[in-house]
Amino acid sequence: MKIVVLGGAGLMGRIAVRDLVLNPEVDQVVMADLDVGLAGQVAALVDSPKVNVQPADAADPASLVSLLRGADSLLNATVYYFNLPVMEACLEAGVHYVDLGGLFHTTRKQLDLHKPFQEVGITAVLGMGSAPGVPNVQARYAAERLDTIEAIHIYDGIKPSPGDDVFFGYAIPTIIDELTMPPMVYRSGEFVACEPLSEPEAYWFRPPIGLLKTHLSLHSEVATLPLTYADKGLQECTFKINYWGLSEDGLSKIKLFADLGFAGTEPVEVRGIPVRPRDLFVKLMSPYTPALDAFTAEPADPTDWKKEIVTEVMGTQDGERVTYRLGTLTAVGSRPTGVAPAITAHWLAAGRISGPGVYPPEAIIEPEAFFAELAKRDIHTQVSVA
Repeated sequence: MKIVVLGGAGLMGRIAVRDLVLNPEVDQVVMADLDVGLAGQVAALVDSPKVNVQPADAADPASLVSLLRGADSLLNATVYYFNLPVMEACLEAGVHYVDLGGLFHTTRKQLDLHKPFQEVGITAVLGMGSAPGVPNVQARYAAERLDTIEAIHIYDGIKPSPGDDVFFGYAIPTIIDELTMPPMVYRSGEFVACEPLSEPEAYWFRPPIGLLKTHLSLHSEVATLPLTYADKGLQECTFKINYWGLSEDGLSKIKLFADLGFAGTEPVEVRGIPVRPRDLFVKLMSPYTPALDAFTAEPADPTDWKKEIVTEVMGTQDGERVTYRLGTLTAVGSRPTGVAPAITAHWLAAGRISGPGVYPPEAIIEPEAFFAELAKRDIHTQVSVA
């Protein structure tokens, strides 16, 4: 079994590569990345003969098609901007596809490729990371037991960095987009754009995470869950997070730069050279990410939770109004984002996910089996009903 991890040297790609290498059913993991030097360093840390480093440019579909020939599945761990061209390469190569999310708008465009994927006989799973991904499967677990669904509320709680420390747990460009782009919600049967960081809500996560202030953020769960569960009467769907794991003081530093224009995409001339402020912003922030070897470290206490992904699903069951709460806990906050797509890439390659086409996780991932795989990696899901 051969699986390609595009962006394999990135923050989430590293985790996925390591997880796939540890899977006895996977024979070869192609770590494909534009930065071959960094990929070589990651490969040395993974230290497995299964890993094969290859240069890859997500912006060059022709080279991707060549790279994908003979692979059983592709795990796209690049920034979501490349999702559509990478899917097109998978179509041409006839290779199953999974990614970490499309930040709502790209996901909606990706769904339009359902028929072409069906015609080729391959499957794509969209947004199968920590969030989106885990919340979608949590929602399915509840939906399968409810007769009707009124609302789905998702909360992503990350134990904040201390003081005003700045730390990015995943792709910096994506976090900048979540900070600056209007979050979408689904209310009264319609998609509505809101203000970034709006609708603050204090939410209790399981100890030791505790009470955190959450806010709306643009996310792909809201793009698909209302479509999947329209027939059950879903009227509301929201996603909230607590400043992407930053403290309020830490966030204020990043927001100041964004407010001053450093998130802008239009080039400005600096000493005769056009520079995109956003590119400079991302470059300057790049040191504030996990150390290169962090993905290989195991927590001293696997029950010292650093992150809980919660989905609350409200509806009716046997004539009674009930609320399902599913919370998925991890001591390593970034781990679910890498292992969830790794599990899915393996299942796609092994033929365990049937039905060609393009699907959100809730439409095609079986909850109990998925939660069992997460539990093997010390990522535990708890269910309560009220």
